[in-house]
Amino acid sequence: MTTIRLDAAGLLARVEEFAGLLLDTVHGGASVGFLATLDREEAVGWWRGRAAEVAAGRLAVWAAHDGDRVVGTVGLAFPDKPNSRHRAELVKLMVHRDARGRGLGRALLATAERAAAACGVTLLHLDTETDSPAEHLYRTAGWTRAGVIPDYAADPAGALRPTTLYYRRLAAG
Repeated sequence: MTTIRLDAAGLLARVEEFAGLLLDTVHGGASVGFLATLDREEAVGWWRGRAAEVAAGRLAVWAAHDGDRVVGTVGLAFPDKPNSRHRAELVKLMVHRDARGRGLGRALLATAERAAAACGVTLLHLDTETDSPAEHLYRTAGWTRAGVIPDYAADPAGALRPTTLYYRRLAAG
């Protein structure tokens, strides 16, 4: 597996693959902000919208490739307020269902953590569906549980689910 950081043009060039990954993730039951009614056109549109964020430096996106196919992604969202430049939010860690179980999620997480530290970020945070496989990943990767918010977001089926907030302190690199 190869992991690369994408610029806006690179993201747009592979937008169909990223849309397929998002669809696979949502249709596999993961709560990443979308309902099961998500279709390809909406998924492509969502990813196209991320390209402007990447170009503006507010979002960094990495893609994991298995051969020539995108099988995973992770992002870092950077705040634009002067008092919060020391932190970033880990967003949209996704691994295609047929690529799971090989440590790719952990590798993507480590990539984002290293990149954050290298650009001076000392605090990462995220939210994930409580009791999800993703929560297990973050907990075993050394993230600290900050708390649970009940009925925070609907899962793909539309049922309200709790979310667990996590954070991780980093040494600036």
